[in-house]
Amino acid sequence: MLRAYVPSNGSLKVVEVPAGDLPPPEATWIDLYKPTREEEQTVERALGLEVPTREEMQEIEISSRLYEHNGNLYMTASVVMNADSDQPEVTAVTFILVGRRLATIRYGEPRAFRTFPLHAARMPGVCQTGETTLLGLLDTIIDRAADVLERVGAESDALSREIFGPGSGGKPTRASSDDLREALRDLGRHHDLTSKTRESLVSIGRLLTFLAQPGTERSKDFRNRVKSLARDAHSLTEHTAFLSNNLTFLLDAMLGLINVEQNSIIKIFSVAAVVFLPPTLIASIYGMNFQWMPELGWKAGYPFAIVLMIISAILPYAYFKRRGWL
Repeated sequence: MLRAYVPSNGSLKVVEVPAGDLPPPEATWIDLYKPTREEEQTVERALGLEVPTREEMQEIEISSRLYEHNGNLYMTASVVMNADSDQPEVTAVTFILVGRRLATIRYGEPRAFRTFPLHAARMPGVCQTGETTLLGLLDTIIDRAADVLERVGAESDALSREIFGPGSGGKPTRASSDDLREALRDLGRHHDLTSKTRESLVSIGRLLTFLAQPGTERSKDFRNRVKSLARDAHSLTEHTAFLSNNLTFLLDAMLGLINVEQNSIIKIFSVAAVVFLPPTLIASIYGMNFQWMPELGWKAGYPFAIVLMIISAILPYAYFKRRGWL
């Protein structure tokens, strides 16, 4: 899909470019989403650049992600998408500054690419040039990362209170095995999302450092905005380290809580075994071999013993099930 964004009357106009047609010359931002080879060739003819392949975008070397070629700046960053789902992903997005125009190549759809055009349509001047468009996109991506980290922090705090906080009577709550299992899944999802967000912020920080290097001819206002965004990305990266440590602590504490619960259950079984050991020992020694046993002449003795054995098996099972040990 090929879209062109054209400044119009202080807002932003979206133009769907048909296959084979060139994007409007006044477009400041050209967005390639899952492009076909024909669309790539169209952009290459219109802007005079080489569109990197998907395999080239996936490379992790800094020299392959941040470089200058024929006066154009090629910058690839990792951006989180599907952060609100159970399976967040990191997708590579390439930004190419071609003079005063911006081209983006992506094979995923992070939320920033849906919200930024709506925001730019209400804010005159945001997309007047490719440089301002790039800064606006990066700002939106960083804001989205901040929202994700805020949500992870809030949900982690709620999870901590639920597991370790006091109950309604002021006593510690006793979490069931299902609750602990679900809490472990939540911790795993939070840790995965935090690590992916950190990966995204680190790549954006490197992109901003490359963008602010002295060799590029940019205005003072542009450099100041880049430095401001770099500070935001750096502070959020530090916050991801704090969240990661907090999640690791919660995981260790929860595993310790599970061990305590298991030890309590084993203690009950051990006490029960010790209590019934002396009667079992006496019965084993004498073998219940006595000359006078009234129950031997009782016609209902056998079915009574069968029923008693069944009840003795059901009652412990029901008790253990009620306590959540099974």
